[in-house]
Amino acid sequence: QVHLTESGGGLARPGDSLTLSCTTNVRRFSERAMAWFRQAPGKEREFVAGISLSGTTTGYQDSVKGRFTISRDNAKNTVWLQMSSLKPEDTAVYYCAGTPPDSSTSWYPTQPRAYALWGQGTQVTISS
Repeated sequence: QVHLTESGGGLARPGDSLTLSCTTNVRRFSERAMAWFRQAPGKEREFVAGISLSGTTTGYQDSVKGRFTISRDNAKNTVWLQMSSLKPEDTAVYYCAGTPPDSSTSWYPTQPRAYALWGQGTQVTISS
């Protein structure tokens, strides 16, 4: 059974930093674009950050640019989301996601429907 397991969420204050991790036992990890999404109560799931197969291409939602950094280590089957200068509006459940394997792509999708694998989510709450 394939698992994506997120960790690192929790309660933080505005201005703090958190780093989320996503580890997986999925095969062909290096052939999958990876992303982080988030979903706040009453809102749709939204793209936060994406990373290409090799990690050379990354992209972010406008509201997190300059504050969040996505990275991956294909040898460790792990992707991270470093979050700094956190704001209350960053409060959400954060999900790690992976596409089906495709070694020909050099990009990452931003739509949830493009992702075949999902973690169970980790709660991030930013409050003073």
